[in-house]
Amino acid sequence: MTSRALLPDLPDKNLVGIARLAASGEHLRDGHNVEYLTLPARSVLNRCTAKYMPFTWTINLYRGCEFACKYCYARFTHEFMELRDGLDFERKIYVKQQTAWLLRRDLKRVKPGEAIAIGTATDPYQPAERKFEVTRGILEELGQHAALSIGMVTKSQLVTRDIDLLQRISEHNDLTINITVTTMDPDLARILEPRAPRPDLRMAAVTRLVQAGIHAGVICAPVLPGITDTTRNLDTLVRTAARAQAQFIYTNPLFLKPCSEKIFLPFLQEHFPHLVNEYRKRFKESGYVSAAYRRRLGELMQKLCHKHGMPDREARRAQRARNAGRVEYRAEQMALF
Repeated sequence: MTSRALLPDLPDKNLVGIARLAASGEHLRDGHNVEYLTLPARSVLNRCTAKYMPFTWTINLYRGCEFACKYCYARFTHEFMELRDGLDFERKIYVKQQTAWLLRRDLKRVKPGEAIAIGTATDPYQPAERKFEVTRGILEELGQHAALSIGMVTKSQLVTRDIDLLQRISEHNDLTINITVTTMDPDLARILEPRAPRPDLRMAAVTRLVQAGIHAGVICAPVLPGITDTTRNLDTLVRTAARAQAQFIYTNPLFLKPCSEKIFLPFLQEHFPHLVNEYRKRFKESGYVSAAYRRRLGELMQKLCHKHGMPDREARRAQRARNAGRVEYRAEQMALF
């Protein structure tokens, strides 16, 4: 009889759905305290049910993110796999399998005018992408389609590796690349986003993308009260984005989910202890900042954008509408061939 000890570990029979799939993932390799595992995927395109979001579909090719941002709101997604330790999100990275052909199938569900967002929960260009190239495979598939509205969010200059594919996609689709930069202070960025690329490298990526003819700009998100929301920090960010030729910049305040608090509040206690009580009060009733805070932040950013010659949000929206019209026209032309 075969000894039970010689058999491979089997998933707990009580696990269901994605938790069971994750438990049966094949171990790929270790990084620095990071495990990479396979994750069978049933679909790549997921419908966004939040009505206030500017997109209908999301694509997240990895589960977990090695960048280890202290404020990350997506840590809760590991709980679906029965991984309750908040640090598992940055230490157990699941690589989705067979993504390109799944996307080819799933794109049939996308209706005209429905936007697709890539990287809403995990970064598509985190370190795992250098080896596994799942994001590149998705872009190769998207390059064969037309009339899609696609947005991508990343903190990594690795996005410039795929400029050839992004240019191909842009020819027949409405494509926007959003590079996230929370601060230009490298020391602050290092403790906020321990394993993400330096801010200056991200800004350099914006320049390369824009010069390659790709619509690209900067997201300052999240804006952290008392930490990154100072006029000095935001002024430096907007000025640098303008010099980097960013075609837009906008902000989004911190969204502090309960699962994020488990990591973020101890981080505050270590680096900004004087802010702990303020954060507890500010987010006691909700994970969102107040409407008044959003309004003040918006007014400040509008002034800074005007100061440094960055287009405001209304100008950006008008440009996006013009882009959408061009994409629709190109799709009609493609149909003639």
